[in-house]
Amino acid sequence: MANNTDQKLSKEKLLAEIERLKKELKKKKQYGLVWEPKTEEVVEMCKEKLPVLKEVKNKEIITDKNKPVNLLIEGDNYHALSVLNYTHAKKVDVIYIDPPYNTGNKDFIFNDHYVDREDAYRHSKWLAFMEKRLKLAKNLLKDIGVIFVSIDDNEMAELKLLMDDRNRGLFGEDNFLGTIVRRRRESQANLSKNLSTIHEYVLCYAKSSRAQLNKLLPELDKSDFINLDNDSRGPYVTMPCTNKGGTKYTIITPTGKKYTDEWRFKKETYSNLLKDNRIVFPNRGNGKPRYKLFYSEKMEKGVIPNTWWDDAASNQEATIELKAIFGGDLIFNNPKPTGLIKKLIKLSTLKDGIILDFMAGSGTTGHAVLEVNKEDGGDRKFILCTNNENNNGNGYKIAEDICYPRIKKVIEGYKNLKGQKVEGLGGNLKYFKTDFVDYDEPTDRNKIKLTEQATEMLCVKEGTFEKVLPARRSLGAGGDQKSFKVFKNANHYTSIIFDQAEIPTFKKAIKNIKEKFSIYVFSLGDETFDDEFKDVKQKVQLSPIPEAILRVYRRIFK
Repeated sequence: MANNTDQKLSKEKLLAEIERLKKELKKKKQYGLVWEPKTEEVVEMCKEKLPVLKEVKNKEIITDKNKPVNLLIEGDNYHALSVLNYTHAKKVDVIYIDPPYNTGNKDFIFNDHYVDREDAYRHSKWLAFMEKRLKLAKNLLKDIGVIFVSIDDNEMAELKLLMDDRNRGLFGEDNFLGTIVRRRRESQANLSKNLSTIHEYVLCYAKSSRAQLNKLLPELDKSDFINLDNDSRGPYVTMPCTNKGGTKYTIITPTGKKYTDEWRFKKETYSNLLKDNRIVFPNRGNGKPRYKLFYSEKMEKGVIPNTWWDDAASNQEATIELKAIFGGDLIFNNPKPTGLIKKLIKLSTLKDGIILDFMAGSGTTGHAVLEVNKEDGGDRKFILCTNNENNNGNGYKIAEDICYPRIKKVIEGYKNLKGQKVEGLGGNLKYFKTDFVDYDEPTDRNKIKLTEQATEMLCVKEGTFEKVLPARRSLGAGGDQKSFKVFKNANHYTSIIFDQAEIPTFKKAIKNIKEKFSIYVFSLGDETFDDEFKDVKQKVQLSPIPEAILRVYRRIFK
């Protein structure tokens, strides 16, 4: 009897263990990418050095102080994205990137070396590179934000699986919006062994289910629309009512002719359209019915774009465009056309959106944003991040010699290849470089050092770039102008207080300013100094530094 009981208990324990293991297996990843982890030097250095921003003052471009300020950040995009995780978390509407396609033809650098096609870890290195940057980029998007990634067949399959992987902190299959297939070449080259590749892809993902693409307003020629019967709804084109596989029934024209066919609409819908004067009968009322598509409705509602884009400008057009800007020289290989980026911007942003390209290359995204703003009167802002490497060995540095000069020419105007003046699009630009603060441990000295170097990061975060210098006498007896700094834009102020003992002096200096303040107070801990500002709490937002910055960096670099 005892043996039977023991056997029963052992069986129950075994079944319980099996169920436990089943649950554990369900938790494990069962499908997805597996690759060899690869250490990246630019990531490892952040364990001892923290990235900050330093402005290059002589590269500032200001054409209208009332317009938004765009940003160009020179440096490794991992470091730039790390800084932006503090300054622009959940602020970006749209991200577009054109990453290295990893063709093995000197287009992808990992740890200062080109990755060769024969490298056994070619895909692993590329995936490690992309995963880190896409995770940082996702943090920057608003909940309604979207990301577009250009790619070709070399890494298309890998990229799709990577971005589908929510377990790695990426976007997830549920947020996949679609894959745009774009015609990248106008003509076909017969150099391939088998198929001539004339397409590329743009993968589209949303940050969350709240994101939704705009319906593009179609570019319609109004001359194609007519209004023969003076319809009060305006001009229209007519479309066939028949549709193979539709509902079959018989209609009778005004002249009594019968048509039996498969129709686009159900019979009840057809009758309602007829009553609403939306059905016409060509050939003096004897032809098959057609329905009216009004110009006003088409423009108001727009159309849902499809995934085949053969009209969004080719890469050849992009090369011609870049040559025109730089006097005929081909200084950058494989630029993207502004027509493509403009279409993506129109599809995904409102007029005040922020667009980020952290693989900016020749600066096409910035150029496209400025053009769209000019066309519709928008105030969109761009953030471009690019390194300053020698562009494929041709002697031109990407940030200094290509991206920045292009944006400057487009803003201020230039002469094209025919010597004709191309008017500038206007706009403002601030140029920053990534820099570093030694920070191997959270000592008081290191915290002071980081705070002293964080000023420009805070200005970028708040969008306040105009420096306000109070007169020395306003700081009180023994005051020092370096005890706090104040910056402003049209409707907002940012203050950095380096010595909490100067808070009373600072409050006196700002008492007559009505605009709101973002105030950063140096603290060795996490103190926000609410009590010191309780009498003006309605117009200030307080934050301790460097703890607010360190909190973000601890999450990123853990």
